[in-house]
Amino acid sequence: MYPYGSGMPQSSHPSTNEQPNVPFGVGWVTAPVQQNVTHSSPYPPPTAQPYQQQQFQQYPNQHDGAANYPMHASYPSTSTSYPLNVNVSSPPYPTNRADSVAPHQGLHQQYQQYSQSHFNQHPNASYPADRGYTPAMTAHYGYESPSHYVQGHGYDYGLDHSYGYGHGYGHEHVQQKLNQHLTAYEEGTPTLFPAQGFDPVKDAHDLRKAMKGFGTDEDKLIEIICRRSNEQRQEIQRQYKTHFGKDLIEDIKSETSANFQKLLVGLLRPIVDYYCAELNDAMAGLGTDEEVLIEILCTLSNLEIHTIKNQYLRLYGAHLESELKSETSGNFKRLLISLCTAARDESGRVDPNKAKEDARELLKAGELRVGTDESMFNMILCQRNYQQLKLIFQEYENMTGHSFEKALKKEFSGDIMEGLIAIYKCVTNKADYFASRLHKSMAGIGTNDKQLIRVIITRCEIDLADIKVAFERLYGKSLKSWIKGDTSGHYKHALYALVGEQRSS
Repeated sequence: MYPYGSGMPQSSHPSTNEQPNVPFGVGWVTAPVQQNVTHSSPYPPPTAQPYQQQQFQQYPNQHDGAANYPMHASYPSTSTSYPLNVNVSSPPYPTNRADSVAPHQGLHQQYQQYSQSHFNQHPNASYPADRGYTPAMTAHYGYESPSHYVQGHGYDYGLDHSYGYGHGYGHEHVQQKLNQHLTAYEEGTPTLFPAQGFDPVKDAHDLRKAMKGFGTDEDKLIEIICRRSNEQRQEIQRQYKTHFGKDLIEDIKSETSANFQKLLVGLLRPIVDYYCAELNDAMAGLGTDEEVLIEILCTLSNLEIHTIKNQYLRLYGAHLESELKSETSGNFKRLLISLCTAARDESGRVDPNKAKEDARELLKAGELRVGTDESMFNMILCQRNYQQLKLIFQEYENMTGHSFEKALKKEFSGDIMEGLIAIYKCVTNKADYFASRLHKSMAGIGTNDKQLIRVIITRCEIDLADIKVAFERLYGKSLKSWIKGDTSGHYKHALYALVGEQRSS
């Protein structure tokens, strides 16, 4: 969830309305807005002026409010303009979500992005409905929205009301409206759902009590942190800091250790920050963890990738594309750069004749020649929408008598092969792909806990129930049994909670 709704682009299912769905897993921050940015930022802060002009204040060289954002650019530059009065496409996570905040930054302003259906209905929408849209993120967790920015006290949700933060959130009304429009975009079955009767103040006090004094009540930490959605966890953090003047993540770090600590801290981060941290860790120091780059960049939608790029720059002061260029090489680097541009067609339209043509081109670029034209594989697999790719793979199999995956294994090797196969698997069956990632994290001697934690955190609010089914079908044993054999203690019980299993000895 990735999105953060399903984690799967809308184009992964046939669509008649051609609306792009770029849902991250539940818990992605829904474009909260910070009015008074006080820390260093690559973009100048907004100034007090009518919101129509202010929408473009952070980006110089705008021209008449025209939307000319280049979708094939690797990263939106300060000279690119964003659409005026455009309701952003479906928020990067699914329904039942509350506004997220950054407690340790003390942000008090945030807003919910409007649904894609209203984006298409908006009379002034000038941005193509089949393109991804990149909100400009601000502060540690927030974004600046180019639409409906109101200087002063409120942010117009496009829901017949403006809600002034610091003067009442109006969450229930906003959430009810958003849920009605976002339900249609959910894909997959999660194992972690928003808690009913959610009381963030009570949860904050219970967490403080669990860590105060001698000893720590780890079971209480699991009960709260592992059984709340990401946006609920963000609200708990805000209340925790408000009531106790302490940072919840720092307290968790001081009271827990090892993998249990890593899991809880990962859960408490907004999911976009978590993805950025995983990418940064994969490229930091000597060597590069190419599998992490593949797992993230090959499985996310356009908006998800754009959002990560923006926040990566905020958090680490470097462009993600530049980091990828410096840490990878050859055909694998070209594949990642193509994915990083996030320019895949997400319309959901299919063309049988074009599919046959692309299948023939792939055959000529690979099996029918000496050597391999990697650029043709790169171009088609990184640009075509998921429905079209499914059709291309079918046509390829009809022409050759074997699967496209077999052709990839024959024509490629190493990281480029793994990256292309990851795209193939995500197109054909994303649950199978992530089931294989979980299996690999626990197979053999030792456990790759970092990989296990990452997959559980990023998929539990999207489609982990589907992944569990795929895991048992592929490997003959339940995911719970594998977790039980490879983990222990409170870490094991926390994983049980996240994967929707009952606690056992």
